[in-house]
Amino acid sequence: MQVSDDSVQNIASLKNLKGFDANHPPDPKLIDSCVHCGFCLSTCPSYRVIGKEMDSPRGRIYLMDAINEGEIALNTASVEHFDSCLGCLACVTTCPSGVQYDKLISATRHQVERNYSRSFSDKLLRQVIFSLFPRPDILRILLLPLFVYQKLGFSKLFRDTGLLKKISPRLAAMESILPEITLKSFQSNLAAVIPAKGEKRYRVGVILGCVQRLFFSSVNEATVRVLTANGCEVIIPKSQGCCAALPEHQGQTEQAKALARQMIDSFENTGVDFVIINAAGCGHTLKEYGHILEDDPEYREKAKEFAAKVRDAQEFLATVGLTAKLSPLREKDLNLVYQDACHLLHGQKISVQPRQLLQQIPGVKLKEPLDAAICCGSAGVYNMLQPEVAEELGRQKVRNLLNTGADLIASPNPGCTLQISKHLKLQGKEVAIAHPMELLDYSIRGEKLKI
Repeated sequence: MQVSDDSVQNIASLKNLKGFDANHPPDPKLIDSCVHCGFCLSTCPSYRVIGKEMDSPRGRIYLMDAINEGEIALNTASVEHFDSCLGCLACVTTCPSGVQYDKLISATRHQVERNYSRSFSDKLLRQVIFSLFPRPDILRILLLPLFVYQKLGFSKLFRDTGLLKKISPRLAAMESILPEITLKSFQSNLAAVIPAKGEKRYRVGVILGCVQRLFFSSVNEATVRVLTANGCEVIIPKSQGCCAALPEHQGQTEQAKALARQMIDSFENTGVDFVIINAAGCGHTLKEYGHILEDDPEYREKAKEFAAKVRDAQEFLATVGLTAKLSPLREKDLNLVYQDACHLLHGQKISVQPRQLLQQIPGVKLKEPLDAAICCGSAGVYNMLQPEVAEELGRQKVRNLLNTGADLIASPNPGCTLQISKHLKLQGKEVAIAHPMELLDYSIRGEKLKI
């Protein structure tokens, strides 16, 4: 058969398409497990907002396969569809064929960061994000200027005028979720060892998180008090850093590995029975350390052993049982809606346990929102990188939570709390938000909520 010069050139250009490298590309076997049934479409938040096939799990799997086969390039056109994924993993829960989309999108994101050159502005923003948020030491230094910034009214000015949004929608999105900095933000200092109250049942380590330890320090303090009140001696290694969730979810391979090693080292020789985390996104990544460090001969087994000890705070307490007495949170019944964080619900398969704990508090009436399994739009740093889609998801989530008529929203993840708080204010609603550990802490101490 005669092959034309044009065909030869097309084949040559096809072979020269820039695609994935040989370092853990999306596994063809996992790709082939997708039968393209489309069950994932209705539960995919990006597809629900954008409405394009390529912005659904099924569409992205098509792209992964085509890039693996050298049929299309890893370029701006394909990367934008991978970037539109929130990584919420609702499709993993929904898929009747058991497609491990979480492993596929994770492998793809690491490939993208190694083999695709982003625009200067995109690189710059990502550099800022990954230099700040996984670095609690740097974030702590920024607390004072941020405190002054808010007290002088600059935050209100930018939000009221929309000036920053006109300059950069992404910077405006970052600024819009900044929580209020208070004097309490500068004061939290938990001891390295906190003894159990009463009979000691367990020796547990507690991970403080990055955003959590600085902007939601009261959640960490409440978590420690709840654990000690229920017979746990608490160990908090001062050398612990970031859990690696943000860089891992965005394909920052080496930073994620370095942070995972540091976390493992910080808990080595502490003799803890379990490692407790109270932030959903962090917990999911901590349980994935065996995968993150699978190619590291020195840390491979350490990572597996560490991950086997990790428990979400609610998961742990629901399993071992509460021993402390619980009191009502106010004189009359409290209508409460629990916000399912994606990396708790879909990533760790933890849904019943938080509800079981909250319903043990006298007077709590649990409400269930519409579309509880759909992401709020926070998704780590997604609401900063993809603000348009995140805005719509935030609006929908808050409407659904408000429609339950609940007096209070229980949120087990700092990112969700920031996103929901923002959209409550945008909709002119004042509904209290608290972490489930804070509610248990109030109940154990007999302190009444002021709502």
